Amino acid sequence: MATYLVTGGTGFLGTHVLGRLLATHPDADVHVLVRPASLPKFEALSARLEGGTRLHPLLGDLTEPGLGLEAATIPPAEHVLHLGAIYDLTAGEEQATTNVAGTRAVIALAEKLGATLHHVSSVAVAGDHRGTFAEDDLDLGQHFPSPYHRTKFEAEKAVRASRVRRRIYRPSAIVGSSTTGEIDKIDGPYYFFPALAALAALPSRLPLVLPDLGDTNLVPVDYVAAAIVELMHRPGLDGRTFHLVSRPQPVREVFAALAAAAGAPVPVAGVPGALARPLLSITALPGLKTARRLALRRTGIPPVVFGQLTFPSRFADRSTREALRGSGITLPEFAGYAPVLWRYWREHLDPGRARRDDPRGPLVGRHVLITGASSGIGRASAIAAAREGAVVFALARRAEALDAVVAAIRAGGGSAYAYPCDLTDPAAVERTVQAVLAEHDHVDMLVNNAGRSIRRGLYHSTDRLHDFERTMAVNYFGAVRLTLALVPHMRARRFGHIVNISTAGVQARTPRYAAYIASKSALEGFADVAASETRDDGITFTTIHMPLVRTPMIEPSGAYNPGPAISPEDAARMVVRALVERPKRIDVPIGTLGELGGIFAPGLRDRMFSLYYHAYPDAPAARGEQCASADAPPQPRALPRPALPNPAVLRRIGRLLPGVHW
Repeated sequence: MATYLVTGGTGFLGTHVLGRLLATHPDADVHVLVRPASLPKFEALSARLEGGTRLHPLLGDLTEPGLGLEAATIPPAEHVLHLGAIYDLTAGEEQATTNVAGTRAVIALAEKLGATLHHVSSVAVAGDHRGTFAEDDLDLGQHFPSPYHRTKFEAEKAVRASRVRRRIYRPSAIVGSSTTGEIDKIDGPYYFFPALAALAALPSRLPLVLPDLGDTNLVPVDYVAAAIVELMHRPGLDGRTFHLVSRPQPVREVFAALAAAAGAPVPVAGVPGALARPLLSITALPGLKTARRLALRRTGIPPVVFGQLTFPSRFADRSTREALRGSGITLPEFAGYAPVLWRYWREHLDPGRARRDDPRGPLVGRHVLITGASSGIGRASAIAAAREGAVVFALARRAEALDAVVAAIRAGGGSAYAYPCDLTDPAAVERTVQAVLAEHDHVDMLVNNAGRSIRRGLYHSTDRLHDFERTMAVNYFGAVRLTLALVPHMRARRFGHIVNISTAGVQARTPRYAAYIASKSALEGFADVAASETRDDGITFTTIHMPLVRTPMIEPSGAYNPGPAISPEDAARMVVRALVERPKRIDVPIGTLGELGGIFAPGLRDRMFSLYYHAYPDAPAARGEQCASADAPPQPRALPRPALPNPAVLRRIGRLLPGVHW
């Protein structure tokens, strides 16, 4: 039985090497150095790989002296395979602890065991060397553009300087599997995939000119893993170094292969590098350098990665190809597996994948959390969203009423779940959010609908500050509390939409609703500021300025409510529109008219609302009085209502006004 001790076995390359080793060497008994925190990851790997029962965890750490191992726990091994390292161009000097000190500790372990050390290095050791870099070359006076390049050089130098029996493997930039596309993180060329996805929105026949930036060198992980395992076991190769590289690949060629896979325009011509380089060097000027840095930040491309897009070296690999002769291991052409890489990235790693709508409908499969869902607008919106295919999480204080809403949705073939929650209780909100995410993984959209309304004039409120406090507790603090709880989660998924149910009274400043309108105005101010800060993370906000809606909330005001009220179902259609179209705001004409009046004729607006204030007095309950007869409350004086055009005409007018959605 052959015995192995492996570092970095739970990493991306490590999992593929272990899978290949177990599959091709059924007698292999493998001990894997695993940090305690990574033990669950190791156990999952063992369960997933065929032959995983031959993997054994060895608790330790590359950053600890002696790898954190006690002598009694070290198993005998014929081969020590050192894969453990920080593979990250964006990492800083801290990686020296792992890449250099960790390698020295592995060298000492291999010497102690009398094992062959198989050290996985990188072509990064070539640094900025221009020209051919042979497999036996190392120190040619090159400089290193990043700590990653330097630490990989120093680690390999330590291996070469030791007396241990060794073989060294230098892969170039590793991409996903050529058969499955699998890769575990965004790195190297993958940083540019979102830009390609954006280009895919352009016509594919658009002529595109790309400058000749030089050559890159990409290899799929399955090829690297297969080559390492094969070269580990071929006799007579001790002391050799192997370049696991492709032929030099022009950036334009790689771009064309990925663009074709993405459905983006393919380059039809190139600009010679001699002409392109002066144009690119202009970005080093102070003002343009800042603009370049901001542009790269917005696209998520680290500047160091942009600077290492090409390789100045040409890596000789004739000796490696000779050593692999007859093994059947061949390197596929990039154009052949580029569609596989693109498909995997789009389905599993695209930071904007959560934003894509289901082809069956924009709300199909969306997880929509709606507050105040036990009655009124919330209940109707939950039913309407579920009818459109959304998975609805219904929140409200009344558990029985919520259960009835969920039952009605499920009876209609929809999907819904009830979560009783008091939005004024911080602990309850935290528990509810944790429960929703634990049980359903994510929330795509939030509808802040739960609210409290108080219609009471100022003179009847002078000794009722609690009216304002309890209104703010639900309408503002409750909505903000839930929003703040979900925003980090939405940011991680780079998608989220938040709908705030406001009122047309915020635009018109309707008398007797000071507490209610103040709370809704505060929520609008919060959303406007938050929208600018979260925009680049794919989180958007819609404010709906609702007209009067026939809900239990307006019943105490009865006949004292001016104008007709729309039905909850009509209001729900506005909510669904906000979820589907995601405009900045949805208004009604009377609200827009009131808002414009406040801008162009504020004095006239005040006089008009003063008439309204006197025509529609406080209800008896608001004055602290009892009605003589509940069946026949005193009727307020009626004011003439303005005649408005029909809805179709209003919508056509609304289209002429930027930002207005009626």
